[in-house]
Amino acid sequence: MPIDRPGTAPQPSEVTVTSPVSSTTTIPGTMRAWSVRQPGPMSGHPLNISEKPVPTLGPADLLVRVTVCAVCRTDLHVTEGDLPVHRQNVTPGHEIVGRVAALGSAVDGFAVGDQIGVAWLRHTCGSCAYCRRGAENLCPDSTYTGWDADGGYAEYTTVPAAFAYRLPPGYPDRELAPLLCAGIIGFRALRRSGLAHGGRLGIYGFGASAHLTAQVALAEYGARVHVLTRSAAARQLALDLGVDSSAGAYDQPPEPLDAAIIFAPVGELVPVALRALDRGGILAVAGIHLSDVPALNYERELFYERELRSVTANTRRDGQDFLALAGQHHLQVTTSAYPLADADRALADLAADRVNGAAVLLCET
Repeated sequence: MPIDRPGTAPQPSEVTVTSPVSSTTTIPGTMRAWSVRQPGPMSGHPLNISEKPVPTLGPADLLVRVTVCAVCRTDLHVTEGDLPVHRQNVTPGHEIVGRVAALGSAVDGFAVGDQIGVAWLRHTCGSCAYCRRGAENLCPDSTYTGWDADGGYAEYTTVPAAFAYRLPPGYPDRELAPLLCAGIIGFRALRRSGLAHGGRLGIYGFGASAHLTAQVALAEYGARVHVLTRSAAARQLALDLGVDSSAGAYDQPPEPLDAAIIFAPVGELVPVALRALDRGGILAVAGIHLSDVPALNYERELFYERELRSVTANTRRDGQDFLALAGQHHLQVTTSAYPLADADRALADLAADRVNGAAVLLCET
């Protein structure tokens, strides 16, 4: 689809959409949105903001007026080309909070004006062996918001109604948005780590996802949590949130670990974290992208039944369980806000580790 450059776009027209529940709203014909013009380093300005048509609404879809979209490291991987291009000129963003602006003709259970969340997982086939056994995150036909379909660095986006989330009360939109990937993926990574109640957890890297996961481990598992990360500001945030210790990324924790999670996309940390595990400990790698892992020494890093596990996306059940938990335990969500027009700056700050907590785009003017 051709994209008009700023200053040359047609003036937005307006269309009226009537939902199956007889609510009527006026939708502009075009919107402001960012696109990945040419994947590459942020220093080369791979993103471009322009006017794009408001996305077409399918019969099973919701049209969402975006209020806030959090900025995820996966968006950075898509923008910089660490992840292969799935859709030319894609609009990134998959931690979206907004209001339903229109409904497809086959949608039930939602109304115009409802607050909803849109996350990374967008579609699964529902019929393969993985879907049938409850592992839809492994579906070969899965698709993803902000990678296969345009996401939330825009004023409007769409989501299949079956993949939209109801959100817990008591949070402003800018705090809800990071829950939709940083929170959900961290929650799945925590489950994959096999942490037992009262266990000893190591967290490597302490950004948007890790600072939420640490709180869940403390509140739900009664864990002793040790944070290992290069950022002094992140180490202080971890201590402020109540973890037991914080140190540099390559330091040894003060005690052997029962479980560990790597959030930093740094393969060199894998042997470091494995060596920190006690016998029978499990290391989960939370990211979708990881730099190369050095050769592992079997005796030092894997013997005594230490395990290394990956984390691949999430299931909708993961999302529902985590958001229910977030409603029960009010999590402290640390955010840095940027206007939609500064999405490129937000991603550049994330790439340079200048973001403490989660960056969020304020998309509603």
